[in-house]
Amino acid sequence: MIRFWFASLANRAVTLVVAFVLVTAVVVAGIGAVLSRAELEHQAHTQVEAVAGMVAGELDQKLALRRDVLSQVASDIPASEVLLRNRARVLLRQQAPLLKLFDGLFILDANGAMLAANPLDYLIPDFDASGRSYFKDVSSTLVPIISEPFATHLDGRPGVMVAAPLFDHRNRFTGMIGGLILLKSDNFMRDFTEIRVGDLGYLRLITRDGVILADGRDGRVMVPVEDRGGSLTRALEGFEGTLHDRKEKQSGNIVAYQQMAQVPWFVTVVWPESDAFASVNRMRDAFSWTLLAVLAVLAPLAFWFFHRLLRPLRNLSVEIYQRHTGERQVPVSETGGQEIRDVARVFNTVRQERDEILRSLTEREAFFRSLTQDAPIGIVHSNILGRIEFVNPALLSILGETAEQVTQRFLIAKVAPEDRDAAMAGWRRALTRRSFYRGRLRLLTTRLPGYVWVDTMTSVIELPDQALGTITIVRDVTREMRFEQAIREEQQRADSILDVLQEGVLMVDKVGLIRYANDAAGEFLALGDDCTGHNFFDSVTIRFDDQVMAPDAFQEGEEIDNRYVTLENAQGQVHDIDLTMLHLRRGEKQERLVFVLRDDSERRREEERLSWEATHDALTQLLNRRAFTAALLKALADAPHQATPAVLMMIDLDHFKPVNDQGGHLVGDDLLKRLAELFQDAVRQSDTVARLGGDEFAILLPGCGLQRAEALAETLRSRVEALKVQHDGRSFGVTVCIGLTPVSAGDNGPREVITRADEGCYIAKSRGRNAVVSVPVPPDDTEN
Repeated sequence: MIRFWFASLANRAVTLVVAFVLVTAVVVAGIGAVLSRAELEHQAHTQVEAVAGMVAGELDQKLALRRDVLSQVASDIPASEVLLRNRARVLLRQQAPLLKLFDGLFILDANGAMLAANPLDYLIPDFDASGRSYFKDVSSTLVPIISEPFATHLDGRPGVMVAAPLFDHRNRFTGMIGGLILLKSDNFMRDFTEIRVGDLGYLRLITRDGVILADGRDGRVMVPVEDRGGSLTRALEGFEGTLHDRKEKQSGNIVAYQQMAQVPWFVTVVWPESDAFASVNRMRDAFSWTLLAVLAVLAPLAFWFFHRLLRPLRNLSVEIYQRHTGERQVPVSETGGQEIRDVARVFNTVRQERDEILRSLTEREAFFRSLTQDAPIGIVHSNILGRIEFVNPALLSILGETAEQVTQRFLIAKVAPEDRDAAMAGWRRALTRRSFYRGRLRLLTTRLPGYVWVDTMTSVIELPDQALGTITIVRDVTREMRFEQAIREEQQRADSILDVLQEGVLMVDKVGLIRYANDAAGEFLALGDDCTGHNFFDSVTIRFDDQVMAPDAFQEGEEIDNRYVTLENAQGQVHDIDLTMLHLRRGEKQERLVFVLRDDSERRREEERLSWEATHDALTQLLNRRAFTAALLKALADAPHQATPAVLMMIDLDHFKPVNDQGGHLVGDDLLKRLAELFQDAVRQSDTVARLGGDEFAILLPGCGLQRAEALAETLRSRVEALKVQHDGRSFGVTVCIGLTPVSAGDNGPREVITRADEGCYIAKSRGRNAVVSVPVPPDDTEN
């Protein structure tokens, strides 16, 4: 029904006018909506980014204020251990004004026990904070900190601890003072959640670990974010800025992220686009209803006008049909509009020329038949519909049929069914484009095996303004096909042999274009299923002895035999390769380069393993004496340029032999491995930990200074003393003697530094073991 309605030109014109008006209106409205939306989006981006920056800055300022105030209070408290235990509550009551900044105040001793709290309801006498992350951070870093969110001892309510360390007159850590900020309380965090952007926009405060601290949408606290996809993943990695998050089948959001300077948190401002673009959406709805009203009036008027305008064209089509069937002998009437009169005039002229051409064509056909009668190749003439009009004896011999059997039959019927679709498409393309069609196909024949392979070339018989048919030349190529098949089989046999090889084999021409590559070579190059046609030198980077080998080294250089190189392909993958390169037909025009690529990664991994074993202790995985000595030599070389000296820490285990004797060597080995893990976890990444042999360890602390090193040594001593290994119902453990000494620019070598640190260990042992002793640099060395 729809196809019949569109058969009318008047109906098509009506549809075109309506479609033009509709498309024009939609395009104009769409451009306006896009521009308006773009401007609104720009304003929205600017607004949410400004809100995020302002809120993040204000939060940073408030957190920094609380940390600085607490740090100043900590510095004013004389915090010896005895004084803290006796006067902690009094000291905390004196700081009551701080409750305007915090929800609670606490004083903890050096072991994490709670000594005082304000308000008093927050005091739990037996509470132990030694396992809390904020206490660990303060006691290990010895600087004021702002903790990660945690579940407090106050019925598990979430909060953040601002803590500052307390020191005695000898600058030893004696405890901490902390200020608690509850995430759900009447404080600045509640003000944060009440901020709104537009009608529906809200703010969120999230940690880098993906934990929500404040949520202006639903008030959730201390829960992981529900969706880490989209822009949130980038924010968790440190991104700042504004993005447009779009979700499938849902309205998107304009989201701004601002990282905070004081803590690893970031502020998120979320403004739903349905709220941000509400004005554009209302304008779009109003325009749609207006457009529907206009089209409802325009369509009937256009339908009436075009049907009246094209009435003469319908009369012309009737007269043309009558002229074609012979009912009308006179030319068609030239009436109606100018265009319709032109069509009628052209039809009358074409009809007259056609009659003249048919008479001329009959004469030329007789001449053509006489020329093709004795031709050695097959020739067939078909009309514009594809019916055979003439076929010469050579083609009849190929088909094994007579002229009467094939004349007026469709030429495509003589083509094997497997080739008909391609042949028909090529024949039609030649006819419509007035071009040649060349192809190789099978023609059906009465001779065994029932078909022959032929090369065909079809040309169109045409007048300046129309096509009359085609001429097709046919040449039997069955014997040639047999030879080509044999050559292909030999080529496939060679390709199969190369494809099963594990080595990559490829051949390139003089400029580097790949002429052949087996499957293994394709995996090295990562150029897809077919590498042929790619430039080898542009697709890979080959390095030998950390130097890039230029194409000239292969094109003009000598042949290469078993050279160990690295090959980096276009995907950035790096392979260790044993490379061989040969020249074929060198100096000739068809010169070729053959590359053989063998995977050499296993040998190189073995070398790396042996190198690692030469510098590490097999039991503890720490550096061995040889590698540690190299690190100490570097520290000695850097000593003249360091403002804060490096410190060498020598560690001797006390009473380790009884562990081996009573618990066995397996227990002793387990204890050594745990001690190695303890040392590694306690130091910085830049520090060097080594096992020098037996029960002797050493730690090199670059840029540390003796005072911080002593604090770290005391921490290590206490942790080692607390470390126990259980075996057969018994508990085994050791203590340590630790000797410390700075690395001086005046030291003559590693032996001098190690001897000085060992002296500290001996002194510690003479004092009853389980002690830390510092040995300063001799005065002469200091002056140097």
